Amino acid sequence: MKTVKRIRVPFIEGLENMTLQELDLAMEKSAAKFAVCENNWPKEAPYTPDCNGSIARTASHLAVMFHVRGLDLRATQLEDNGRSWEDSCCEFFVTDPYDGTYYNFELTCIGSLLSSKRKSRLDSVLREKEDVARVIRHSSLAHEETEISDRIFSWTVAMLIPYDLIGIDRDNVPVSVRGNFYKCGDLTAHPHFLSWNPIGTPKPDFHRPEYFGELILR
Repeated sequence: MKTVKRIRVPFIEGLENMTLQELDLAMEKSAAKFAVCENNWPKEAPYTPDCNGSIARTASHLAVMFHVRGLDLRATQLEDNGRSWEDSCCEFFVTDPYDGTYYNFELTCIGSLLSSKRKSRLDSVLREKEDVARVIRHSSLAHEETEISDRIFSWTVAMLIPYDLIGIDRDNVPVSVRGNFYKCGDLTAHPHFLSWNPIGTPKPDFHRPEYFGELILR
């Protein structure tokens, strides 16, 4: 039987106008918390860094924040829509509430973002860079190329996604959508593939909406 975790996403006014420090404090006080701790493929990738997150909503944006502590720091993608998943990366996938597709937002440790609209891993349309740029990003790290292995790092990233980029009408927010949160680093010295909601596939695969959890918006 599939596990379906649920989060009730609280409303917090004004998150999109905050600095990282202000956002971190507001999310710590009032956002819903989650842990990206499911190591679904321990034989392929035994390493499990610490990754905890929080989620909230405003009148116009969905806010997702991650706090990471673990080995290695890889940041090679300086531009948006690059190969984010190969770097030290946190990800948020969410379904469109109306058309059966889903959206992936793959945010590196330095704030570079990949996003697309998808029916599956292979059937996808990359978002225009102008749309990706509308996602507000924060990172505790400088936006510069880095690759360091076998040291412990702690870092924070956040993204605030305009509702229309995930198919939501801000004046008619659905009761819920389905989604999942991930932590990965395919080309780090200690590759890992963690999820919030468990995934029951034999090999690492985040592009499986049937294993998404539920995000309750109202």
